[in-house]
Amino acid sequence: MKDINPENMVIGDKSGIDLSDSRPSLKAQLKEQQQQLAALPPDADPLARAQLQLDMAETLLGLQQHEDSWELARGAFDVFVAAEAWQDAVESCNVLFQCDQPESLAALGNGVWLSITYPVPAALTVALLQHIVDETPDESDGGAVAAMTAHYIAGLRTEGEEHDSLTFFTNQMVAGVAKRHRGIENDPEMIRMWTEILGLNDVPELLSRLSVILDAIVGDNWWIDRDALRARLPEN
Repeated sequence: MKDINPENMVIGDKSGIDLSDSRPSLKAQLKEQQQQLAALPPDADPLARAQLQLDMAETLLGLQQHEDSWELARGAFDVFVAAEAWQDAVESCNVLFQCDQPESLAALGNGVWLSITYPVPAALTVALLQHIVDETPDESDGGAVAAMTAHYIAGLRTEGEEHDSLTFFTNQMVAGVAKRHRGIENDPEMIRMWTEILGLNDVPELLSRLSVILDAIVGDNWWIDRDALRARLPEN
């Protein structure tokens, strides 16, 4: 596997969407959220406070107030981890990554680790892995590892219509990476051969390689004690 260099991963808003029309409603939403936060009593449930702070962080992100959004979401993340509210913690990381701050890659890596380790909604895990796909150089195997992990999680954690919809999306993720990585067009047999050549159909190996990628992204900036969390996981 080619090495993942965090310096080659570009963070930023690539949507090109003009958000100016939504700003008045977002500002009104932020004002209401600020009033709700101010009305909380000093002894309010820390988790309820953190959830409101995360809502505000999402609104601030929409207003392009990245530093303010980061501050709120980062504080909320620690509360969610302490409460073992894993979905909220992962959602915080998703916001933090999009804040385009110096530690945004660390936020992404922490979020992906939690989203793989704990059974948060598959669509949320796929969203974070999509960030890795988007921000990894075309020639790197990292995008392929992330896309195949997303496809594995989608198949594992969903059923019925959600399964059909999300696995269709992750199939497209894999096909897109195959095209940019090796010039493979949307040919299922060629894609299957490509995944076998890269060893992406071996789930333990796939997750091991993802772990290497996350270590490269995060470095020493883990916000969680992974060993302690692993030790408390059920045996199965």
